[in-house]
Amino acid sequence: MSDFRSCAFWGALGALVWTHAGYPLAMSALARVRPRPVERDDDATPSVALVVSAHDEEDVIGRRVENLLELDYPPEKLQIVVASDGSTDRTDEIVEEIALREPRVRLLRCPREGKVAAQHRSVRETESDALAFTDANTEWKPDALRKLVRNLADDEVGYVCGQLRLESPDGANLEGVYWRYEVWLREQESAASSITAGNGAIYAVRREAYVEDDPKFGHDFGFPYLMEQNGLRAVYDPEAVAVEKPASEPEDEYGRKVRTIARSWGHIVTGRALRPTRPLYLFELVSHRVLRYSSGLLHVVLLLSSLALVGRGGLYRLAFVFQLAWLGLAAAGRARLRIPGARLSYYYFVVTKATVAGLVRYLRSGTPQMWEKAKGTR
Repeated sequence: MSDFRSCAFWGALGALVWTHAGYPLAMSALARVRPRPVERDDDATPSVALVVSAHDEEDVIGRRVENLLELDYPPEKLQIVVASDGSTDRTDEIVEEIALREPRVRLLRCPREGKVAAQHRSVRETESDALAFTDANTEWKPDALRKLVRNLADDEVGYVCGQLRLESPDGANLEGVYWRYEVWLREQESAASSITAGNGAIYAVRREAYVEDDPKFGHDFGFPYLMEQNGLRAVYDPEAVAVEKPASEPEDEYGRKVRTIARSWGHIVTGRALRPTRPLYLFELVSHRVLRYSSGLLHVVLLLSSLALVGRGGLYRLAFVFQLAWLGLAAAGRARLRIPGARLSYYYFVVTKATVAGLVRYLRSGTPQMWEKAKGTR
């Protein structure tokens, strides 16, 4: 029994240290020792169908379409498709009003089948060289589309994701330390190999690389590994910038994380993400995604095993005390006490808790096809 507790302690500790620190450092080193640059063409302007998925987005859809009409891209090569996923508010009416004066805009009414099903329908009903996707609550910088598609000039690239910045309405940067860390790690993965996940706010796909997959499985996690399985790369371009209003509180972020992680567990548990591909990419998936989504369970194992071993003193007692101190710091962050590190500790606690809640949700109800809007980001 003692050996089992020791193995559990060291296994959980090693996995947490590896996924949060060891793996990022390893990818950073690999990106410098053996970089894999993308052959970009800054002058590339392929025809693009830019799809905005929307369900009951009357509050934001008008300014979203107007923002895309202001993109610095040849008008004759851009079609903006609003895929309305069974909207019951004024979303369709607002888009139609814009389309009457702007031929680049098209409303595509879809039955209520979920975001990915609407995206699939949009792809089938357009004929562009490239496909780009975004959300209704996002704003793109004027050169964002040009920055995205220049990466598709590289024949090895099938998918490219841009940078999502979190800003308040007055332009203040509200990105936390944890978010900046994740963005930095994505950049290291892209420089050395392929990214393991993107985001729905800003990405583009070569049309022939698009995969009409089961609509229960989203593009954010699914497309990067599907590209690799099909012999292509999924890369990140930090100069292609989209802006969103962040969730106002960690609790709002928690709900979004639970929904996202529940879907991500579907990719892992079914084995879809771990089908044979390059050994390096499988290493990335396990190190970054499988272990990261398991971090909540690993923390529980670490806490219980260190408690069981605390009588041995030494490192086990120190580890137990450290974990209690961290939980106390997270509680201080929740209480909004101005203690250095408290807010970050609470955010990390919320994200880690979401990994467990996401797994529970997946085990209870599987991967839902419908997507919910993130509260506080409109």
